[in-house]
Amino acid sequence: MDIRNTMLRQLKNRREGFSLEQPFYIDQDYFKIDMEMIYYRDWLFMGHDCEIPRAGNYITAQVGDYPIVIVRGRDKVIRAFHNSCRHRGSRVCTSERGSAAKLVCPYHQWTYDLDGSLQFARQMADSFDKSEYGLKPIHCESVAGYIFISLAHTAPDFQPVRDSIAPYMAPHRLSEAKIAFQSTIIEKGNWKLVWENNRECYHCAANHPELCRTYPEAPTATGVQGAGDDPVIAAHWAHCEAGGLPSEFKMDPTGQFRVARMPLIEGAESYTMSGQRAVKKPLSDDVTMSNIGTMLLFHYPTTWNHLLVDHAISFRVLPLNAEETAVTTKWLVHKDAVEGVDYNLEELTHVWTETNDQDRRIVEENAFGIHSPAYEPGPYSELHEGGVAQFVEWYADFMTSRLQGDQAKLSVVA
Repeated sequence: MDIRNTMLRQLKNRREGFSLEQPFYIDQDYFKIDMEMIYYRDWLFMGHDCEIPRAGNYITAQVGDYPIVIVRGRDKVIRAFHNSCRHRGSRVCTSERGSAAKLVCPYHQWTYDLDGSLQFARQMADSFDKSEYGLKPIHCESVAGYIFISLAHTAPDFQPVRDSIAPYMAPHRLSEAKIAFQSTIIEKGNWKLVWENNRECYHCAANHPELCRTYPEAPTATGVQGAGDDPVIAAHWAHCEAGGLPSEFKMDPTGQFRVARMPLIEGAESYTMSGQRAVKKPLSDDVTMSNIGTMLLFHYPTTWNHLLVDHAISFRVLPLNAEETAVTTKWLVHKDAVEGVDYNLEELTHVWTETNDQDRRIVEENAFGIHSPAYEPGPYSELHEGGVAQFVEWYADFMTSRLQGDQAKLSVVA
């Protein structure tokens, strides 16, 4: 039977509230379909405006088979291109980040302007038309300091994303922040296992001693529907909204993205061992009130985020193959914050550096066990793993819709 039909049949017949069948986590053919149906068609978080503040600044990334480059033009517009020379396909920009007046392919020096147009190709025939060989563009959108791209020929409508998340994120002024530190770890597990682990804190008390000093283990803490029924969260929302910060849980009808401002453990203001702020200078000049907790942003399939009073942390999920996933974490601080004066880098990064490594080990043990011939899908905790069930429901319905070419509605919304 065709692999897509097998996949579709398994998705339609899966038990609601249970994990997926084994091939969804380990099979390379299933992985290729994931990439084609999701990562090559949808909006993907790539980085931050503040990483490319000036004309000619660029960042690069690899999304499956696609090398990409994102560059700020002289007109200040941020654009994305396929990082493949129109001559013979060599990568044009080979560094993770850089700055250049023009983008020059190192192979034969074909030279592109910052808008992607081909400016110079030496010793070509008189009939050669440079205008036909610019870098191929990629859909690119920027919202509240976050850069998203879509590799699709026709990109999905980005406006619902913008309308939902911009009001929550704008007060933090991340376009004007700076990256204090970043790290990339490779987790030897399927990208869906990375997400499933993220979407619950059922495992936190036994595995994340540093994080649990400030982050509550309550099932509602990961930002799920119904969180407002918790009087502590309801009071937190009222406190933040009185200060002009949109806070209440808001999720797109498809279940793909959500925002909510959640409290930390009482008395904690930041992800540090003491619970005190890691950065003396507030992240934003517009947000100076205390006890705002963390603003959570989730957007499947590439990013979850924490925006606090003193700094922000973004996470990017990019699959490498069926059983390896790159997770990039970036810590953002006020653009004028000075390391060694306003913050200590080890204190700023310690909690999530430790937590990321702990999660890596968890995912890898999970992946190892799923390889067993004895593995079969197991039930999620209705109390603690509603977020996981919602992610898997989104994935199953999203893939079902793409595989059969129509729309499917979520039947579980956590």
